[in-house]
Amino acid sequence: MPGAKITALGCYVPPRVLTNRELEKMVDTSNEWILQRVGIRERHIAPPEMATSDMAVLAACAALSQRGISGRDIEAILLCTVTPDMMFPSTACLVQDRIGAKGAWGFDLVAACSGFIYGLTTAAQLVKSGAHKKVLVIGSDTMSRIIDYTDRATCILFGDGAGAMLVERGDPGEGFVDFLNEIDGSGGDALKMPAGGSRMPASAETVAKRLHYVKQEGQAVFKYAVRKMHEVSRDLLDRNGLTARDIKLLIPHQANLRIINAAAEKLGLSADQVVVNIDRYGNTTAATIPLATRDAIETGKLKQGDLVMFVAVGAGFTVGANLWRWAY
Repeated sequence: MPGAKITALGCYVPPRVLTNRELEKMVDTSNEWILQRVGIRERHIAPPEMATSDMAVLAACAALSQRGISGRDIEAILLCTVTPDMMFPSTACLVQDRIGAKGAWGFDLVAACSGFIYGLTTAAQLVKSGAHKKVLVIGSDTMSRIIDYTDRATCILFGDGAGAMLVERGDPGEGFVDFLNEIDGSGGDALKMPAGGSRMPASAETVAKRLHYVKQEGQAVFKYAVRKMHEVSRDLLDRNGLTARDIKLLIPHQANLRIINAAAEKLGLSADQVVVNIDRYGNTTAATIPLATRDAIETGKLKQGDLVMFVAVGAGFTVGANLWRWAY
C-alpha cells in the first residue's frame, strides 16, 4: 500500500484579539484566575461578517499556495467543524466552490475537538487505499458565535481560527503510522449545545433560555480528558512498540493547560516534547491541532523525519490519536 504524508499546512486566525483584561469587564473573572485555571491569556475573535467557511477558505488557500497547486488538484475535502455556516448545505460544499476544487467531493465531519484528528485519520485511509492522491483536511470553528459571554465558565475558554493540511500519496511506510480513535456517548450531556437540532428546534423559548450556547460540566470534562488523553496516547504507543522517548513531539488539543500538563506527566514526556500555544489562541476546537503544528514548525521544534503524535478529547465524548512520521 502507498503511504500517506502531510505535504502542506495553512492557518488563519482573525486579527481581533480578546484579552483576559477585557473579559474582566464582561464577566466576574480575573486575568490571574484564567491563567491559573486554563493557561489562556488571549484568544482571536472573528468579525460579525466572517463565518466558518471564510476562515476555512483562507487556511485552505494558504496550504495550496505553500504546495504550489490549485484547488483543481484536490480530490476530496474533509471539513471538520461544530460551527458550520448553516445546517445545510455543508461547509465543505461552500469551501469547494470558493477554492475552485472542481470535481472534488467532501463532507463536514462533526467530532468537536477531536475533529481534525478524525479528519486526518480519514484522509490517510483514502490516500493509502489508492482512492485519492490529494485530500484536504480543514479544521475551522467560529466558537465565538455559540459562546455565552455572560457565562464565565465557558466564555474564557474559546477562540476562533482555522487550519488546513494537505494529505498526499507517499512511498510505502512514509508519513502516516497508525491511529486510535473512539467515542463514548455516555458523556454527551457534559459538553453540548442543547438547542438547534431536531430534538429541540429553535424557538423563542430556546433563545430566551440561551440554549443555543455551549453548556459544559467543567469537572466531568476535565477528569475525562486527562484520563483519556493519557490512555489513548499510551495505548497507541504500546501497540506500535514505542515509548514516550521515541516521540519527538506530542501535539495535543489545546483545551486547558492543566489537562495537557497532566496527560504529558502521566506519559512521562518532558516539557520540550509537548507543544503548547493555548495562551495565545485559547480553544479553537477543530483548529487547535493545525495551529499548534504550525507553531512547532516555525519554532524549529518539528522537522522532517520526526515522529509526532496528535491527540485530542472532545464533546461527545470523542477521543483520538494519530502517529505520523513528519515528511513535510
